[in-house]
Amino acid sequence: MDKIGYYYQLTLKMFLEQGMSFAPNQIIKYRDQLQFTYTEHYNRVKKLSNALKSLGVRPGEAVGMLDWDTHRYLEAHWAIPLYGSLFHTVNVRMSPEQIKFCINHAEDVVLFVNEEFIPLLESIQDELTTVKTFVLMTDTPGHVPSTTLPNTIEYEQLLSQQSTAYEFPEISEDTRATLCYTSGTTGNPKGVVFTQRDLVMHAISVLISFSCYPQGMNVQANQVYMPLTPMFHVQAWTVPYFAFMLGNKFILPGKYEPSLILKWLSEEKVNHSHCVTTILHMLLFHPDVEKYDLSHWRVDLGGAKLTRQLAERAWELGVFTLSSYGMTETCPAMTICNIKPEHYDLPVEDQIAYRIKSGIPYTWGQIKVVDEDYNEMPKDGKSVGNVIFRSPWCTHEYFHDPEKTKELWRNDWLNTGDVGYMDLEGYLVITDRNKDAIKSGGEWISTLTLEDAISQFPPILECAVIGIPHPRWDERPCVFIALKPGQNASAEDVRNHLLKFADAGKIEKWWIPDLPDGYVFIDAIPHNYIGKIEKVTLRKMYAEGKK
Repeated sequence: MDKIGYYYQLTLKMFLEQGMSFAPNQIIKYRDQLQFTYTEHYNRVKKLSNALKSLGVRPGEAVGMLDWDTHRYLEAHWAIPLYGSLFHTVNVRMSPEQIKFCINHAEDVVLFVNEEFIPLLESIQDELTTVKTFVLMTDTPGHVPSTTLPNTIEYEQLLSQQSTAYEFPEISEDTRATLCYTSGTTGNPKGVVFTQRDLVMHAISVLISFSCYPQGMNVQANQVYMPLTPMFHVQAWTVPYFAFMLGNKFILPGKYEPSLILKWLSEEKVNHSHCVTTILHMLLFHPDVEKYDLSHWRVDLGGAKLTRQLAERAWELGVFTLSSYGMTETCPAMTICNIKPEHYDLPVEDQIAYRIKSGIPYTWGQIKVVDEDYNEMPKDGKSVGNVIFRSPWCTHEYFHDPEKTKELWRNDWLNTGDVGYMDLEGYLVITDRNKDAIKSGGEWISTLTLEDAISQFPPILECAVIGIPHPRWDERPCVFIALKPGQNASAEDVRNHLLKFADAGKIEKWWIPDLPDGYVFIDAIPHNYIGKIEKVTLRKMYAEGKK
């Protein structure tokens, strides 16, 4: 049958134009330094699209950005993909070697660079093989950073040369839109590509799951929004797209400074944010946190398990938390802990038990727990298997890496590399990454469950569990512990705390780490650039300590 009528393409322009239609006078604030109306922001986006053309960028070519969460980053999130180019959100917390690899692998032709990262790029400039122009960005009006980088122009100067007369081209929803790289803990980072359609479908699904379920995130029009997941990390989970569509006031924090973030959360009465658990932990255990009113704030958590300790701390301060589970390749949403109708009337302390699970799928997502032959495991709350996922927004492409793409999509499901189980009520519970799981005497120990129990011991600020070699049982658990300032505790104290959990049937008694090797006290738990605990580093620390 011949196609009749206009076939509407799902592109990011939908969110941008709807926001402009609904709330043209809404405000976007950058720290305490600048603010723009949506109309002013829209005009700057069009100038930036014109600037790409003036720099000789062609549709389909990659454009990279190294910046904090600024107004410039938000402008680029629209302008670069809607011009038809591939927006490479460079992870500024990677090592210089990894950043060099990613820029070359992406084949970036232009790099937008915050002046803070100019020295980093100067140190690798002779090894960047595709970059033709560097656009320098600064928070100081009228300042042009000095640099040895070739072919440079300052961001505001570049925009000042452009017209606001720009029509976004009609592009296919299958056009590559964004490119971000995984952490690369085993080998080089992998480039994860999302199309316009992927981003649109993800954003709509997250909005539905955030807005339509009682006792959830309750995201609505005209609220105040502060992103606390870096914009370089999976497009800030696509929340900026629909937050703009809803006419939300934006509070952009730039480089994260806990005391300033707490001040803005309170003063601006921020309604919703998203962040990794490490960021929330940093804020809620800040020495001045109780000076601020955070009772209006709702936070979606990802990146690592939300522990009961952290959820209860949030509850004490009036902060609503909701746990999500995902990964870079899923844009990142897979599951969210929206509670079910039968749980609405439970006391908060009982609801927390549900809110810290991995959750139920986001709208239109499909998730299974399977064995090695892809047979689905019983949903009995104890049958652990591999977690696989499907949705309308998962990546279908590791950039320039078809073999790893095929491996990711074995059996036509996205293979997460995580293990877990489905409980009797249909909630997914992640027990481990495959690489972090502990097998002791032929049986599995859930490090995440053990960490959650240990973290509830009041003197403990943070903890992490790894597997260590054992001559009889192959592996045994070892917990690394960072205590709260001024607190004291011994290995025996922690073990006695865990025995209470075992007596209550919440963990297996044989999971409890052995004395003395199973307890290591350190000043701080190491994290990577997106807030995940670096268990590779902890394994090295343990091995070096045994030499």
